[in-house]
Amino acid sequence: MSTIDTALTAPNQFVEAANGVRYAYRRFGAPAPETVPLVMLVHFRGNLDNWDPLLLDSLASHREVITVDNAGVGLSSGLVPPTITQMARDAIAFVDALELTRIDLLGFSIGGMVAQELTLIRPQLVRRLVLAGTGPRSGQLMHGWINDVQYIANVADNHPEDLLSLFFEVTPTSQQAGRESLERRAARTEDRDKPAGLQARDAQMDAITDWGIPDPSQLNRLAGITQPVLVANGNNDIMIPTPNSWLLAQYLPNVRVRIYPDSGHGFLFQWPEQFAALVHSFLSGAGEEKAP
Repeated sequence: MSTIDTALTAPNQFVEAANGVRYAYRRFGAPAPETVPLVMLVHFRGNLDNWDPLLLDSLASHREVITVDNAGVGLSSGLVPPTITQMARDAIAFVDALELTRIDLLGFSIGGMVAQELTLIRPQLVRRLVLAGTGPRSGQLMHGWINDVQYIANVADNHPEDLLSLFFEVTPTSQQAGRESLERRAARTEDRDKPAGLQARDAQMDAITDWGIPDPSQLNRLAGITQPVLVANGNNDIMIPTPNSWLLAQYLPNVRVRIYPDSGHGFLFQWPEQFAALVHSFLSGAGEEKAP
């Protein structure tokens, strides 16, 4: 690994885990004193190429960043399981294969669901947690998507226009920011990842739907996440409705919330440098009172 690698040049790497899965990942950035690696779990049907390079490079300027294809996604082997819990166990197997004993964790969308479950299963592993555009188990309006969102999200071949509809607001400013983000993502021309297949789509859809089955008692599980948590979203997320960010804040013991204006599910791609600065501030504990 070279510290001069960027999101557009970091090579695909592979590691064999104890669960028999060969994981594809990219690892780059500038390790700094008193920092731990930031592991990032991506959205529904996403792979290594679905992160905005400007966001990744802004994060990697302060710390080491690791993005990964979980089991059955992209260039990783295996099959995608139909539950968030098993996805979390697969992610733990990846972290164990890298011999990491302490990480910061950022989960976006379904990746945020996996991140919550991972933190509950292996609490000693996670130092700080960032939950972006996601919601808790049995959250509000999360038991399946409304029909137009469901249709666009599940088309066999996603096109840029689909992502603009799902991830960005209808306003001209948000749509323009979305187009700029998609251009940045397309700038990587070599060593690209393989799109997630239909098995991944269907299993992830089952897992998301199962996660959203109404059962208010499930919200009490969040009390087990005692680490500092940053919850962030756009002010009009049509995939994981924004009120779920406030619901997370209601049940997590140690949380701060940031809602970005004029944006939706892909707020972190619309505001990549601003969000990266917020994440850096949160992970470094800037502004927090120190215990005597």
